[in-house]
Amino acid sequence: MSRVGRVERTTKETSVTVEIDLDGTGKVDVSTGVGFFDHMLDQLGRHGLFDLTVKTDGDLHIDTHHTIEDTALALGAAFKQALGDKVGITRFGNCTVPLDESLAQVTVDLSGRPYLVHTEPENMAPMIGSYDTTMTRHILESFVAQAQVALHVHVPYGRNAHHIVECQFKALARALRYAAERDPRAAGILPSTKGAL
Repeated sequence: MSRVGRVERTTKETSVTVEIDLDGTGKVDVSTGVGFFDHMLDQLGRHGLFDLTVKTDGDLHIDTHHTIEDTALALGAAFKQALGDKVGITRFGNCTVPLDESLAQVTVDLSGRPYLVHTEPENMAPMIGSYDTTMTRHILESFVAQAQVALHVHVPYGRNAHHIVECQFKALARALRYAAERDPRAAGILPSTKGAL
């Protein structure tokens, strides 16, 4: 059974289309107009082995905020849609990823309950190209709100802003991949004692 989610979101600020296949090969086609954000979405698809298509046309003449936020909301909604009834999934996933001097630790529970814990080094460079580094937390908040997952992201150290953000997306990709994978020992079983996720 195919696990594909497709979401179209249109407001006065943005027009977003996201499609994700959880059982893909890491084929990615993304275009948001924000170069570094595209690079991060590419990491998400390739390291998660998700086939990911993202097309966003936003009000970049104002700034990048609406474009990034609405894309993250649509991505979370598409991910939730692709998960379907969650029967047979692993549910929990975690991954630790180094990127040179930086380290990211990510743990996820596909619980149906949105919650985010996020820590990263303070005093990072404020911008990476046109990407505002304070948006990383907001991307995760937006994704979590729509995907309805519990997500803990911790970067205990790092110096380079590019590395600090990128290792988070790589670790997130792997953690989501592991959590969403079908567990052959749990075929037909919903991984919850309460009978709902």
